[in-house]
Amino acid sequence: MYLTSDIKQSFFKQFGKSEADSGSTEGQVALFTFRIKHLTEHLKKNKKDVFTQRSLVRLVGKRKRLLAYLKEREIEKYRTLIKQLNIRK
Repeated sequence: MYLTSDIKQSFFKQFGKSEADSGSTEGQVALFTFRIKHLTEHLKKNKKDVFTQRSLVRLVGKRKRLLAYLKEREIEKYRTLIKQLNIRK
């Protein structure tokens, strides 16, 4: 599988407060971004995979809501996260 627990822990360590902090908004956004990039690459190869396309749209919506929450609460963390992950906004 493309997403192992080691990869998840590295995201939470880099963007969250600690390796065990899987609930932080920054860690979740980073994890969603990784998954979105992976699904986008998959869809480039498999254009007719409707289930993956639906999953991608749902993930983008979740990430959008989390980013809106972060922007509303802590604008500086939002700005640094957008720069680190190279997300267009």
